[in-house]
Amino acid sequence: MTGAEDSDGDRLGRVFLCRVAEPGDETVGRSVRRFGVREVVRRLREGGEPLPGMSATRWAGLVARAGRAEPERDLATAGATGARFVCPGDAEWPGQLDDLADARPVGLWVRGRAGLRMWALRSVAVVGARACTEYGTHAAATLAAGLAERGWVVVSGGAYGIDGAAHRGALAARGATVAVLACGVDRPYPRGHAALIDRIAEQGLVVGELPPGDHPTPSRFILRNRVIAALTRGTVVVEAACRSGSLATARAAQRLGRFTMGVPGPVTSALSAGVHELLRGEAALVTDAAEVVELVGDMGELAPPRRGPVLPRDLLEPAARAVLAALPGDRAAPADEIALGARTTRDEAIARLYELRALGYVERHGDGWKLTRQSMIPLRDGHRPC
Repeated sequence: MTGAEDSDGDRLGRVFLCRVAEPGDETVGRSVRRFGVREVVRRLREGGEPLPGMSATRWAGLVARAGRAEPERDLATAGATGARFVCPGDAEWPGQLDDLADARPVGLWVRGRAGLRMWALRSVAVVGARACTEYGTHAAATLAAGLAERGWVVVSGGAYGIDGAAHRGALAARGATVAVLACGVDRPYPRGHAALIDRIAEQGLVVGELPPGDHPTPSRFILRNRVIAALTRGTVVVEAACRSGSLATARAAQRLGRFTMGVPGPVTSALSAGVHELLRGEAALVTDAAEVVELVGDMGELAPPRRGPVLPRDLLEPAARAVLAALPGDRAAPADEIALGARTTRDEAIARLYELRALGYVERHGDGWKLTRQSMIPLRDGHRPC
């Protein structure tokens, strides 16, 4: 990008384009790259020659919108609500958004005191179904809280369901969270999340491509998801049906070379079917924040290995464990029988039995040996665990 494109004139032009073009308009983005912001703005204002690759009908629609655009007013409105405009060339612009190429936002509206660029450097998206289950809500909130406690920024879309649970989990852990909206940042959507989004603006950041006052549409939700994917190091999907919009975020992350992860759910749940389909592909299965950080974090940030509890018998030498396993659970047995079951000699079995007696696992009954009460865990069919 040239120095000329960093000028105040280009900034005002980008504010103008935010009002005229839809988010992710690659034709407009390509023209901005080829001709510069000012030339694209000039053509739209004058309504002359259409931009390359644009139909006459679509061009007429953009020109009509250009006639109503008031970038100075948009900046004033945003400033009155505590929002600012961030665009390519600014110190606060997250460079990873450039991976979107011609679909890159022409600029972003930001509410909140933190710096977007620095927060985005260590961020993870947590997204999923709006109509989620209690399991999904718990999983998303716990995951987000764990990420926040580890110093990661949780990014989501501010919607009902998994998005809201992720934001609340991060806030509850006194961590950082970013809501990327599909409308103006001065117009919280959904309205039921107005208080939550205001709280995010106070403790974190609220971000959007659309200018003040603009409303969301179904297509804008889908286009918003590409920003969430590009802004973060990876995307975690917690509950998503096969047609869930959150899968668009995961697919965008895959196209951009970001990590894509999924939290598994019950195989009988339609709300987890989309996640499971991701997991059958290139997505990684994760169950907690440590496993997410192992993927997106720095080298050496490994999740602790998962293993069951260590039982006292696990610390026995293999020969002693074999003898212990050879004792029947319902009666005393002679040393010869125990040696046969342990595949060892009678003398070796007796030596190990005395060791086990000292540790409280067995006791002697006449010429036989029997398990003590503390060493027996009854199972069905009279069997016992090894």
